[in-house]
Amino acid sequence: MWGRANECGVLENPWHQAPEEAYDITVSPEETPNKAEYLDIHFEKGVPVALNGEAMALSDLILTVNKIAGAHGVGRIDHVENRLVGIKSREIYECPGAVTLLAAHKDIEDLTLVRELSHFKPIIENELSQLIYNGLWFNPATQALMAYIKATQEQVNGITKVKLYKGQAQVVARRSDNSLYDEKLATYTAADSFDQEAAIGFIKLWGLPTQVNAQVNKTQLQ
Repeated sequence: MWGRANECGVLENPWHQAPEEAYDITVSPEETPNKAEYLDIHFEKGVPVALNGEAMALSDLILTVNKIAGAHGVGRIDHVENRLVGIKSREIYECPGAVTLLAAHKDIEDLTLVRELSHFKPIIENELSQLIYNGLWFNPATQALMAYIKATQEQVNGITKVKLYKGQAQVVARRSDNSLYDEKLATYTAADSFDQEAAIGFIKLWGLPTQVNAQVNKTQLQ
């Protein structure tokens, strides 16, 4: 459901391009439609709950996105990975639904999470993924990190619009009632509500440690 893996045979030669028959649930990007397709993916507390306005069970939604995105060649991954014991393995993955949903989810997170969570959560995600990949699902560390992930998702609500075209899943629009985006603060026009004078003091304080270091250690700022 979440993906398909293929290895062995000609794939064991990392210099050998994977033949088309190595793929099963994705269409070659060269053979995909010449017209883009768009998906509106609705998230509630970080979980995709509806597709193009239609509520779906999570399993049904994943399978549906798999089929749609796969038809546009999305989700083909050819890489060399490091196994638990250190042996390298060349793998072919097909995960059209996962690639599409993860891109959409990350985008709605960037819209709704504060900066510190947005920057720190990927570190936790990487550690959690390694634990699960290494078969440690029931390890206390896994459960603790999953609790952290769950806690970050309370405000991750909204809709992302994803464009599927020639092997790419690109988020092109998003909206959320929990959005932290303020157009009046973000604009570069005269409508900007941010007090630019406030930046002067911040710049001085932010650069102060570097300035002190240069003075103490007789270095020059480049």
